[in-house]
Amino acid sequence: MVILPLEIFKGIVISSYLPNKKLKVALTYNLKPEEKSFSERTPLSLNSTSIKNFNDTYAEWDSIDTINAIKDALELFHDVIMIEANADAFEKFRKIRPEIVFNVAECAYGTSREAQIPALLDMLQIPYTGSDPLTLTTCLDKARTKEVLSYHKIPTPKFLLVESLDELKNIDMNFPVIIKPVAEGSSKGIFNSSFISNEEELKERLAESIDQYKQPFLIEEFLPGREFTVALLGNRSETEILPIVEINFSELPANLIPIYSYEAKWVVDTRENPLQIFSCPAILDEVLEQKIKEIALKTYKALRCKDWSRIDIRLDANNEPNVIEINPLPGVLPDPADNSCFPKAARAAGLSYEEMINKVLYSAAKRNYLI
Repeated sequence: MVILPLEIFKGIVISSYLPNKKLKVALTYNLKPEEKSFSERTPLSLNSTSIKNFNDTYAEWDSIDTINAIKDALELFHDVIMIEANADAFEKFRKIRPEIVFNVAECAYGTSREAQIPALLDMLQIPYTGSDPLTLTTCLDKARTKEVLSYHKIPTPKFLLVESLDELKNIDMNFPVIIKPVAEGSSKGIFNSSFISNEEELKERLAESIDQYKQPFLIEEFLPGREFTVALLGNRSETEILPIVEINFSELPANLIPIYSYEAKWVVDTRENPLQIFSCPAILDEVLEQKIKEIALKTYKALRCKDWSRIDIRLDANNEPNVIEINPLPGVLPDPADNSCFPKAARAAGLSYEEMINKVLYSAAKRNYLI
């Protein structure tokens, strides 16, 4: 394990972790639809209590700015081919035969969607950045993730997975709770109204949510403490833990619950009106910082993450860190005005956006014996 202090991170030069040859790199991605249709997915009102007023279909997909920024970063040192993650991708990979693929594709359908491009690449024996299909599918399924964490004795909030209201009989959980669709990312399906105070409210919200998202929902006991996200980069003994990011819920409007909901992430926190919701490096005492780093690294290894991931951690009532989610395909918005946690942690470590992207590529290239 490598946990570099900030001053050493700042001394890293980009040439020290670049392949010594130019690679033929394919960038595979999903692009958000045009802005004119994106406006139709914007919530009608922050005061709305019905999730029917929200359409967060493409929240996981990237903007053209992000895709271009990744492409530009890779093109500083490599030849880059763009391959959109759609039904034509397999034939394009087979024909072009890139040496390695930089994968940020989320895809669209099924709980295996994040694993679909890596599975194709495994079949074609083409290396790629990031985790393999098993890890990606497991991490997208929040219940399966928590089962793995529980097996490895990694703290995580008490939970229950339900597919219907019948499964709520004799529920043994402490309120308040949070409800989440079992297989979504980017705060999809997690709204202000997902914070539930009693059993009657739970039945009402759950019925509406299952109907809207057509999938099981996770019920999770709400943790009242501080929340952090931890970016990790690399593999095996070379895994680096970047400076910890804290989410400052005190910056949210008073009518929003202290969770990083869809409203908090996509509505009130915008480039035009950014919230000072993140601080990095987080202000932590030495003991708590070490606990968070150890749990993040143990989680990274337990889920067999590769090259990079971002792990969300929240403190319980006793100030003990609990893992609430693993993001093996972390968001990487390029503009510092956007609140994107992995780039924010990388900047705090002294890495530019271009250095961060190329370091992920380097980790994958080294893991696949390309360098």
